[in-house]
Amino acid sequence: METKNTRIELRGSVWMMVQGENFGGPGRVALLASIAECGSITQAAKAIKMSYKAAWDAIDTMNNLAGEPLVERLTGGKGGGGTRLTQRGEQLVANFKLIELEHRRFVDQLSRQAASRGIADDFLLIGKIGMQTSVRNQFTGPVTAIKQGAVNDEVALSIAGGLELVAIITHESTEALGLCLGAEVFALVKSSSVMVVTDAANAKFSARNQLAGTVSRLQPGAVNTEVVIELPGGGTVAAIVTQESVATLGLAVGVKATAMFKASSVILGVSA
Repeated sequence: METKNTRIELRGSVWMMVQGENFGGPGRVALLASIAECGSITQAAKAIKMSYKAAWDAIDTMNNLAGEPLVERLTGGKGGGGTRLTQRGEQLVANFKLIELEHRRFVDQLSRQAASRGIADDFLLIGKIGMQTSVRNQFTGPVTAIKQGAVNDEVALSIAGGLELVAIITHESTEALGLCLGAEVFALVKSSSVMVVTDAANAKFSARNQLAGTVSRLQPGAVNTEVVIELPGGGTVAAIVTQESVATLGLAVGVKATAMFKASSVILGVSA
C-alpha cells in the first residue's frame, strides 16, 4: 500500500491454491511460459533468473498438485531433445493470464473505493494469508479408507496415477481434521524420511508406503544427493541419500527405483 497526498493505492498478485497448498503464482506461471518459449528447463530458468534446481522443484510441486504432468521431456531429434508444456500446461498458462487480467481490473476498481471505505489494510492482509511449507514432497487426494485403532488410525488416500498413500495418525487427529471417506486431504513427506531401493521385488520391507517409478533427476551436493523419482501419472517423490548410497545402488537417470517411507512419516492436513 502506498500513501501519498492521502491517496491509497492497492496492489496484489494472483496465487492459485489446491486443497490448501500453494500451487503457484506469477513466478511459477512465468516459468511455464518461459519453458514454452525456450523449449529447455535450463534456458527457461535463466530467462526468469531462477536456479535450475528451484525450477525443477517448482515443476515437481505443480505436477503433483495438478495430478498430471504440466511439463514433458522430448527425446532425440536434431537438438537432442528438450522440454515442452503438455496441453494441460498450455491451458493453465492461458487461463492464468485471463484470471490475472480480471484480477487487475478488480484491484483497480477496489483501489478507487479504498480511500472512502477504509478497506485497504484488510485487503492487503487477506492477500498475505496462505499456508507455506518447507516439506519437499506434497501430495493431494481423497481418503479411500480409515482403519480405526485404540490410539492411532490408519488413513489411506488415493494420489495421482492411482497410487495409494497410507498415514498413521492419532484417532484424535482423525476427528480434529474431520476425516471421512471421500474427504480431500493433502499429505506431506520430508525427503529425509524417504528411502530409495532398486531391487524392491526381491526383498521384503516394513515400510508401509512403497512407490515405484523411474529416477528422473539427481541433484548432487557436498555430502548428499537429492534423488527425484518420477511416478506413474506424472507425480514425483524426492529423497535425500548419501553419495555412497547413490554409487552402491547405481542410481542414474532412467534407473527403476522405489521410494519407501513409513506411514508414521506422513503428515496429513485439510483446507481450513
